[in-house]
Amino acid sequence: MPQSFVRALLGLAVAASLALAGCGGGGGGSGDATAASPAPADGANVPAIVPSATVANRCAASSTGTRDDEKTWVRSWIDETYLWYSEVPSTLQPAAYATPVAYFADLKTSALTPSGRAKDRFHFSYDTAQYSAILQSTESGYGVEFAYLSRTPPRQIRVAYTEPGSPAAQAGLVRGMTLLAIDGIDAINAGSQADVDRLNAALAPSTNGQAHAFQLRAADGSAATANLTSASVLRSPVQAVRTIPTPSGNVGYLQFNDHVEKAEIQLVDAVNQLQAAGIADLVLDMRYNGGGLLAVASELATMVAPAASTQGAAFERLVFNAKNPFGLSGSQATLPFYATGRGLSVATGQALPRLNLPRVTVLTGPDTCSASESVVNGLRGVGVKVDLIGGATCGKPYGFYPQDNCGTTYFAIQFQGVNAQGFGDYGDGLAPTCTVADDFEHALGDAAEARLAAALQYRSSGTCPAAPSSKSLAAALQKTEGAGTPYLDRSALRASRIVRPADLSN
Repeated sequence: MPQSFVRALLGLAVAASLALAGCGGGGGGSGDATAASPAPADGANVPAIVPSATVANRCAASSTGTRDDEKTWVRSWIDETYLWYSEVPSTLQPAAYATPVAYFADLKTSALTPSGRAKDRFHFSYDTAQYSAILQSTESGYGVEFAYLSRTPPRQIRVAYTEPGSPAAQAGLVRGMTLLAIDGIDAINAGSQADVDRLNAALAPSTNGQAHAFQLRAADGSAATANLTSASVLRSPVQAVRTIPTPSGNVGYLQFNDHVEKAEIQLVDAVNQLQAAGIADLVLDMRYNGGGLLAVASELATMVAPAASTQGAAFERLVFNAKNPFGLSGSQATLPFYATGRGLSVATGQALPRLNLPRVTVLTGPDTCSASESVVNGLRGVGVKVDLIGGATCGKPYGFYPQDNCGTTYFAIQFQGVNAQGFGDYGDGLAPTCTVADDFEHALGDAAEARLAAALQYRSSGTCPAAPSSKSLAAALQKTEGAGTPYLDRSALRASRIVRPADLSN
C-alpha cells in the first residue's frame, strides 16, 4: 500500500484527515502524489504533447529510456484518453516533479460537483505487481476492515467485518469491537506524530510477518487483546448468505464486499442457494463494497433481474471524451447484462442462475462506490425497483481502463457510465430511500441490525424507521453518511469501476 495513503489513515491534523476523504472512498493518491513540487504558473517551455505510443515503455529502470520519457508518456496518455482532458492545466512543467507518478497526480481537472466536492477525486496509480495481486483477492494484512468513525482525537475505530479464516478472525475479532490501543499506544487519544505513524504502520502493514498487539473493547464492555501477525489474506467477497423467513415469504440476504474475479463463482453459488430457498425478495448488502470489475457488476444485476428485462438491454454504456480514444462504436462501448460466465472464476459461457426479481433492496453507505453503484443504476435502467437503505453512496459514475507503463499502472477517469435510460449523473452519490446509520452493535445479516431491519420494515410497510435515538448512531450518521465521507480505508483499486478489453467484446 502506498505510504502516503497509509499515513493518512488516522489523520493527526485536520488537513491530513481531509486529504484522506479522497483516498478512502474510491479516490486515492499514488505513492508519490505527495512528492509533487509546486509547478511554475508560467507555461513557457512546457514540452509538446506527442502520440503516447511513440514514448511508451521507454523506462528509466531498464535503461530503455529516461524519467523524462515516462513523464512525456503520462502527459500524452492523459491528453488522449482522460475524460476531461481539456480541463487539465496546460502550464504544468514535468521538470517540476520528481517522478512520473507525482506529475500524473496533478494532471486532472480541478472542477467541482454541485455540492462542492472535487469532480475528480479518483485519480491514482499502483505498482503493477501489486495491482495484479489485488485483482486475485490477495493483500497483506490481518483480514479485518476497520471503520474510522472519527479520525481525530478522541478517535472512534470499530471493527466493520473480518475475512473468514484470517488472522483477525482466528484471534476472535468480530464486528463492533472498538480499537483501544496497538502495542501500548493509545489509539483513541494519541497526538504525537511519532505515535500516529506507528499506529498507521501497524494498521496497514505493507509486508507479511509484522506482529502487533491490539487492545480492543467488545460490545459487552469486556477488554480483549489480540496478537496479530500480517499475512497474505485471501478475501472472500461474498459472505453471510442466508434466508430470513417473513409472513409474506422468504427474504434472501447476502453481504457482497468486492467486485473481484473470485466474486463471480461466489455470487453464482449464493444465487443458487437463495434460488433453492425460494426467496421472494433480496437484500443485497453492499455498504462496504467499493467496486472493482464492471463485468462482475453486470453478472450480478443479470442474476437478480427478470430475464425479460435484461434481454438485449444495455447494462451500462461507456461515454468517452470527444476524441473517442479507444475507437469504439456505440455497440462496442456498451456492456450488456451478461447472462453467462466471463471466465473470471466461472467457465466462459456457463449459464448464470436467475432470481427473476422485479425489485431488490440494497444496503448502502459512503463506502458503496463505483461498480456497486453500477449495479443499482443498471437495474434501475431496465425498470427494476431498487430501494437503498442506509446512507448516500460515494458518487462515482466513472471508470478506468488501467494502463501499465514502466511498472506502474495508471488509473485516470476515461469514461462515464450511463444506464439504459441514459442516466449517470450522480457525482454526489445515489440518495437512500431510508436514511439509517450503520449499526455496529449487531452482526451483518442479523435481522435486528439497523439497516437490515429497516429494509425488512420498508418491504412490509413502505415506511422508514424514525430517526435514531442513540446519540452514537446519530453521531456516526452525521460524521460519515451525512458528510459523504467513507470510513473504511482500502486500496484505491478496491473502489473502482474497471473495464477489461474482453468486457467490450460482448
